[in-house]
Amino acid sequence: MWRQGWHDPRYQRLASTVDIPRERVRSLRPVYLAGGATIVVALLALGLARVKPAAPSVEKSGVWIDTVRRGSMLRAAKGPGTLVPEHIRWITADTAGRVERIHLRPGAAVKADTVLLELSNPDVMLQSLEAERQVSSAEADLLALRSTIANDRLRTEASVAQLETDAADARRRAEADRKLHSRAMLSDIDTGLSSDRAKDLTERLKLGKDQVQVLQRSLAERTRAVSDQLEKLRAVARFRKQLVDSMQVHAGDDGILQDLPLELGQWVVPGTLLAKVVQPGELKAELRIPETQAKDVALGQHVEIDTRNGIVPGHVRRVNPAASQGTVLVEVELEGALPKGARPDLTVEGTIEIEKLPDVLFVGRPAGAQPESTVELYRVAQGSDTAQRTRVALGRSSVNTIEVKGGLSEGDRVVLSDMSAWDASETVRLR
Repeated sequence: MWRQGWHDPRYQRLASTVDIPRERVRSLRPVYLAGGATIVVALLALGLARVKPAAPSVEKSGVWIDTVRRGSMLRAAKGPGTLVPEHIRWITADTAGRVERIHLRPGAAVKADTVLLELSNPDVMLQSLEAERQVSSAEADLLALRSTIANDRLRTEASVAQLETDAADARRRAEADRKLHSRAMLSDIDTGLSSDRAKDLTERLKLGKDQVQVLQRSLAERTRAVSDQLEKLRAVARFRKQLVDSMQVHAGDDGILQDLPLELGQWVVPGTLLAKVVQPGELKAELRIPETQAKDVALGQHVEIDTRNGIVPGHVRRVNPAASQGTVLVEVELEGALPKGARPDLTVEGTIEIEKLPDVLFVGRPAGAQPESTVELYRVAQGSDTAQRTRVALGRSSVNTIEVKGGLSEGDRVVLSDMSAWDASETVRLR
């Protein structure tokens, strides 16, 4: 039956009709839609790329904002320091010893002859006694030498006197013999013998006198040598005696005993600090000025010293030529009466007036700003909460202010705090 149906002409016509493919017309609408979407996305991306990012926000209370002003600006250098006595007597140990007694403690008023403490050292006392013994021995040797030389001189002078007598007698005898010889009453031999004896005694007399002079010079030289040695021994003895006396430590000056860092029984060596005596009424200030500010400090400049209990005027008396740990030591001579509570080693703060600029544009000193430099600061727009980065030329500086040479005008408000965290932004918003 199936096969019969297949050969049916109607079925064959229907099959031929179904198998013939039909031609379709393609639509361009999806293409247009895809192209339009691509163009829209590109336009959006281009627009977003051209839109500037929002300005970052900064807490207004967390930054320092100052106003540019015009007028006189005082250039000054500022630094901490201490009050130091004008006259300090450092008392050190001249010899080693043990602290036996302490009579006074710091804060006591002392006179020059006040005994502060006592040391003991048996070896020092024995050395002093030995030096005195050597002096006594040298004095005895000098006396013995003088006695010996005096006896030798007396013997020599006695011999010379005898020679003078013998020589005179020989000359008289020789003269008499010559007279007898001239009368043929004495032989030639006897006359020659008497003449030779007179010459011999005369020569011996001359030598004897020379010996006396040599002896006198020898006496002076030997005496001087022994005397010099004796003086050296006496100097050693005096020095040893001074060491013994120094074990009773005196103040040496009138004033106040400021320091005595010793305890009973403590052993000290030569050079150890025993005490410090100061005159509290005569003080000076020693300031430590940062080396970046100290380059303009000069002698005679006016200084104000803040003692936390009053302001004391003064002037720069000395500037240390070398810097130490980033600061320069400046010595200030104080003028006028000191306030109550002013005492040695008191911490103070000093302001040195360098110069007064009469009419300049200035502002508070920005963080990290250096004089005669160019920096970028954020200037606050008037009536707005935004700040724009501005290039500013700076000039001479003081402790808290700095001269403005360009980039800002009077009345401008600028941020002086460190804004390095927002270096990538030209504008910030203050909230």
